[in-house]
Amino acid sequence: MKARDLIVLVGVIGIVLMMVLPLPKMLLDILLIINISMALMILLIAMNTKEALEFSIFPAILLITTLFRIALNVSSTKLILGEGDAGEVIKTFGEWVSQGNIAIGLVVFLILVVVQFIVITKGSERVAEVAARFTLDAMPGKQMAIDADLNAGLINEQQAKERREKIESEADFYGAMDGASKFVKGDAIASIVILIINLVGGFIIGMAMHGMPFKDAANTYSILSIGDGLVSQIPALLISTAAGLIVTRSATKGNLAEDLSTQMLAYPKLLYIVAGTIAMLGLFTPITVMSTLPFAAILAYAGYRMQQNLEQKAVSEEQLEEEQQIEEVRSPESVINLLQVDPIEFEFGYGLIPLADVQQGGDLLDRIIMIRRQCALELGLVVPVIRIRDNIQLKPNEYIIKIKGNIVARGELLLNHYLAMSPGYDDDSVTGIETMEPAFGLPALWVDEAMKERAEVSGYTVVDPPSVVATHLTEIIKKHAHELIGRQETKGLVETVKEQHPAIVEELIPNLMNIGDVQKVLANLLREKISIRDLVTIFETLADYGTYTKDPDILTEYVRQALARQITQQYSIPGETLRVITVGPTLEKKIADSVQQNEQGSYLAMDPGTTQQVFQRFQEQIGRLVQSGYQPIVLASPGIRMYLRQLMERTMQDIPVLSYNELEPNVEIQSVGVVNV
Repeated sequence: MKARDLIVLVGVIGIVLMMVLPLPKMLLDILLIINISMALMILLIAMNTKEALEFSIFPAILLITTLFRIALNVSSTKLILGEGDAGEVIKTFGEWVSQGNIAIGLVVFLILVVVQFIVITKGSERVAEVAARFTLDAMPGKQMAIDADLNAGLINEQQAKERREKIESEADFYGAMDGASKFVKGDAIASIVILIINLVGGFIIGMAMHGMPFKDAANTYSILSIGDGLVSQIPALLISTAAGLIVTRSATKGNLAEDLSTQMLAYPKLLYIVAGTIAMLGLFTPITVMSTLPFAAILAYAGYRMQQNLEQKAVSEEQLEEEQQIEEVRSPESVINLLQVDPIEFEFGYGLIPLADVQQGGDLLDRIIMIRRQCALELGLVVPVIRIRDNIQLKPNEYIIKIKGNIVARGELLLNHYLAMSPGYDDDSVTGIETMEPAFGLPALWVDEAMKERAEVSGYTVVDPPSVVATHLTEIIKKHAHELIGRQETKGLVETVKEQHPAIVEELIPNLMNIGDVQKVLANLLREKISIRDLVTIFETLADYGTYTKDPDILTEYVRQALARQITQQYSIPGETLRVITVGPTLEKKIADSVQQNEQGSYLAMDPGTTQQVFQRFQEQIGRLVQSGYQPIVLASPGIRMYLRQLMERTMQDIPVLSYNELEPNVEIQSVGVVNV
């Protein structure tokens, strides 16, 4: 057994013997001083702990110190009742507090007991009880969080073990504190009982056995009883306060002094209000100015100095942050951050900063949130976060849109104007700055506030600059949606479907197709602006035909046919005839004969002369249909639709190409033109 272990055992046995064996007055004085010192030490340790487990031995110490105080009370009671003298410490405390008046000493003692028993001990007991209950209730959730972090690779096995042990220790600690608080409560009751015994017993023994007059007996034994009660209650009060500090330490990262300095003194301007209130008390109440103004001046000066310190600290932190950024730029590892490419970027000149500045009324950030929601509903695509930044290299009113670091669109805005788009005829009374609508390339005018109402009356479509940007950005995202869906985004969509339909996902991936194959099919659909929101139907179709072919283009055709109802509703209006441009038999045969096969799949290989002739015929028919006010749609047989789309994608990317199998039977179709070669 180690020496320190032996000392602890001997100390506990000595505490028990103190209750039986008589102690000399000098030794009792020493033990009382030790008791007060231990209480101060425990209080200071409790104030400097950052979390309760740093002082996990506290419940055991609470029990030992309570037992020690009771042993001292028993020993002092023997001396008080037996000799009428309990040493210098008890006598000094009694005389110092009583100040020649026994009633004052009794009142002070009772106040200390009430404060400890009703305020501190009862509050600490309640906090410990609630903390123990909530700690036990939270254990399963904390254990699951540790397992999740371990499975995700965020922590290793050793770290997980340490965190589990910490959770168990917290539950044990608060449970022990819940029980240990009862000892302090009982100690306060015992102190009152011992005081009464000392007073009543002292009177009787002093007058009956020592022949003391009533006044001398009352004075002597009252002072000794009060001194004995104070010597035990003051350390008990300190330890009760320490218990309260321990169990109320929560949601903090520092000790008590750090928390007080950072939280209580974090608002120096409030000290000015307090100083003003104190000064008003001195000026408008009977309280003298000499009592209030000096203190108010001290508070105001303290607030001024604290505010200066906070400002200096903010400047220092800003300088430190700038130095760290400079060091990061100088470090070799900083080059790696330059390799990061944002999926979508929106950059603008300094003149368009009010668009994104909320303080200036800009709502661009809110509009981008709505754009992402709109794309999710219309295309079934989760649009990545759009990076917004100003660019001093651009013109003041210019903006650009980048996809994966490359500029795909640009435009200019006039913030104090409105964009007026012509209804098809021009009104000479509507004047403005000529421009082109950036999203669809339509001729338009930038008109001022005074001309806005006249343009609206004349039938012009008038929109504000933020709406112009939002429309342009939406169309760019739709046009390049197939570039924004990669394997990682596809995996996220697969996981979403798996939550509700695990059977279809388990059948399809990875048995029939991998994530890359699925991504190619989804990209093909988005390239032609077909929504992929109905992923269940898409995955079921891929599972049905994935056993026959692995060609993503052919699988895309099967999926399009499965989405016939969706495609029909996208391009037709209920109750109206769908007007289309059909492909003649000679062109269909020419396309079918030009299809070539290789190890990677099939492709269209048509000679340049025929290709140019086909383009010319389609442009004639499309122009005629547009002049009639209808949306141009090309209708072909299922066998050549894919190859015709590949041919038209080069120059007429926005023209939809459908097959007969992609339209519902109840749709009335009218051919307004036939293309042959």
